[in-house]
Amino acid sequence: MSDPRFEQFLGRAIGLNAASIGPSAIERAVVARYKACKLDDIQAYWELLQNSEEEVQELIEAVIVPETWFFRDPQAFVALVRLVTRGTFQPDASRPLRLLSLPCSSGEEPYTIAMALLDAGLIADQFRIDAVDLSARSLALAKQGIYGRNSFRGQNLAFRDHYFEATKDGYRLRDVVRGPVQFYRGNIVAPDFYADPAGYDFVFCRNLLIYFDAATQKRAVSVIRRLLAPHGIAFVGHSEAGLMGANGFTSAKIPMAFAFHKESARPSIAKAKAKPKPAPAAVVVRPRREPPLPPRQRPVLPPSPRREEKPERAPPSLEELRLLADRGRLQEAARGCEALIRQDGATPEVLALLGLISDASGDLGAAERYYRKALYLDPANTEALGHLALLLRKQGDHGGARLLDERLRRLDERRVR
Repeated sequence: MSDPRFEQFLGRAIGLNAASIGPSAIERAVVARYKACKLDDIQAYWELLQNSEEEVQELIEAVIVPETWFFRDPQAFVALVRLVTRGTFQPDASRPLRLLSLPCSSGEEPYTIAMALLDAGLIADQFRIDAVDLSARSLALAKQGIYGRNSFRGQNLAFRDHYFEATKDGYRLRDVVRGPVQFYRGNIVAPDFYADPAGYDFVFCRNLLIYFDAATQKRAVSVIRRLLAPHGIAFVGHSEAGLMGANGFTSAKIPMAFAFHKESARPSIAKAKAKPKPAPAAVVVRPRREPPLPPRQRPVLPPSPRREEKPERAPPSLEELRLLADRGRLQEAARGCEALIRQDGATPEVLALLGLISDASGDLGAAERYYRKALYLDPANTEALGHLALLLRKQGDHGGARLLDERLRRLDERRVR
């Protein structure tokens, strides 16, 4: 089956760019749904979609594949805590911090935000987290607050012992974390989406824009701008940093956090049009004329000294290259990685960063090659594993992504032991 009507339908409904997940993923979802509805053919299912909001939601649920875990890409949460505890975002008694997680999926991100702020010394009354998602099924799981092993990845799982209790169904989140988080259903591409004049101090919108076409991306970024308070910070995914810069946002210059704030205020029109002061009258200085030298007395200039070649500049460090990539200077970061490889040889960390840069630049083939080279050198490189799993899932290779997820899970279990 290859019917572009369904791709176009999902594009209008949720802004989905079929190329971001692969047409085959949409095809499988449509086939699964029309069989579940016990219909005879695709045309009958198409007609059902035009008349049933419930089935539209079921198709959306079948297409959306949530991929999230607690403290995913932790640099963003480290940056959040630093901004709250040392910056201009410190809460006061009159106004709690306001944060938005969009999309919130099954709740791992907004609950991570809550745990990070609680660990930083805030109390639950000092912040409020609104969590919004399109999927009713994901929201139901988030409100339930019970999670399996796949939601816990990475080297440090001490937070699980502190904020969860083990049950026969999984790990149940404690009420102190659940209290500040409120869940809502919403669609960022809907015309009337979530107008809130108060504005948010922080908006987390990570790994959503990559699934939209260019026009929908621009609309979604304008929504993020509208939702942010004037001083607010938006966190996006690594592949979306360049998109934010291209749409008027400025990097907050926090390494690997992919944090952006609104463009700085422009000079007022009154200042721009201020009448300049008249320049003083110019004083004309006539040069003194010297008599020319006779031909034989003309000075003979000495030969130019040989220019000494400057020593080749050492390439930037890996951390400097990560900072360049975070600021959207992807080509410069890529050249620095290549220089670092020429000097020190290929390391898993540099190859994984090249994979991230290629991923952010839209060169998915190169990104996959770099991730796999990093894993060849270091099969336990969790950064390359996690990003390659996400890349394969975006390309529709869910089986390959699951194998990588299983490798991550086994690595996490070994570290816990």
